[in-house]
Amino acid sequence: MKSSLLMISIELPYPPTSGGRMKSWNMLKFLCRHFDVGLACPLKYGTDKVSEFQQQVPLGTFLTDEVQRPRSLGVLLKSYMQGIPINVYRSRSEKLAEKIARIAHHYDIILLDHYEAYQYVPANYQGRVIFHTHNATYLMWERFAKSCSNLLHRVASAIEARRVRHYEQQTTSQASLVFAAPNDIDSLVKIGAVKDKCRVTYHLGDDSQLSLPALQFETSDKALLYVGTLNWEANVDGLIWFLQEAWPVIKSIHPDLHFYIVGANPDDRLVALVDNLDGVELTGFVEDLEDYFKRARVFVSPLRFGSGIKVKVLNAMSRGLPVVTTPVGAEGIDYTNLEHLAVTDCAMKMVAYMDVVLRDRAVWERMEQCSRSLVAQHYTWNKVLGDMVSEINLCVGREHETV
Repeated sequence: MKSSLLMISIELPYPPTSGGRMKSWNMLKFLCRHFDVGLACPLKYGTDKVSEFQQQVPLGTFLTDEVQRPRSLGVLLKSYMQGIPINVYRSRSEKLAEKIARIAHHYDIILLDHYEAYQYVPANYQGRVIFHTHNATYLMWERFAKSCSNLLHRVASAIEARRVRHYEQQTTSQASLVFAAPNDIDSLVKIGAVKDKCRVTYHLGDDSQLSLPALQFETSDKALLYVGTLNWEANVDGLIWFLQEAWPVIKSIHPDLHFYIVGANPDDRLVALVDNLDGVELTGFVEDLEDYFKRARVFVSPLRFGSGIKVKVLNAMSRGLPVVTTPVGAEGIDYTNLEHLAVTDCAMKMVAYMDVVLRDRAVWERMEQCSRSLVAQHYTWNKVLGDMVSEINLCVGREHETV
């Protein structure tokens, strides 16, 4: 007989159009093969995909409630009044909490997907609470506070970092198991998480790309590629830094170089900056990235803050497109520099790396082969999610269960 598991997330994990949703979606589908699964989540982005979602996963219970709270000053002030982090408040629904409280005792396990889901664990729940975190989120706020040039934003971010830190401490304290990327485990242990109950997991990309034919240096254009959510502050900040500090220099070395920035809803600051730059194109949302992977010669991910494994980086590695990134972009990946990735936080060194990979076919081909090999060995969904199910079975005393 299967154990029963209630997954509580902070949004509908469908469609899997972002790194976080991709992990939650793949995790939910995999869990449904091994447990009797229910799902509870606030609906933040409308209901148009709910019916399509329900047709694809066999859920015993599906609880939702619409929650529409934007990131705004008013919402931030209300979160202060509630004494909780802003994103916890943005995910809060009293109606959903009541629904969960009525059925939680039917489940052996509650799996919290994101720290904000902790608010939905009933006070009298007697089963196992397992925490799956997408990031050490307090660290993201701390890094943003340090990198932000606006004094008011710096102060507000530093305050939010402390509030999130406290909430993540509470969540890890209640949990029987904590699943996180290796670097996030280290960050959570620093704020009090018990190392012995932490287990390694990863955010992965589209590992089906490993089965595609190898890319070819000689058929690529002299072009850079970036893919990401273009209204997410970490991505916007990194791209602005790259376009101001690195792009003019690499463009002067390679006047025929092109830069494709793929993603929907670009921030106004990006739009204004790109309008004045030669060779940079905001493509908008692209359904199938294969043409851009074949066309580009280098993938860039110039992140300056954030935490956890970056799906955009693993996606490019899976496809074999050499990646030039920052230490933040490479977090959680067991890489060798200039073999699996080219990593630096210095704009001029980033220019030097891009120059080498753009020109040197031998370096390009080594990175293409080694990055795909690394992903195939360590970062596939079956391996990562299979390990997760095994650990959950151990936690609930079902050691004999196999994956």
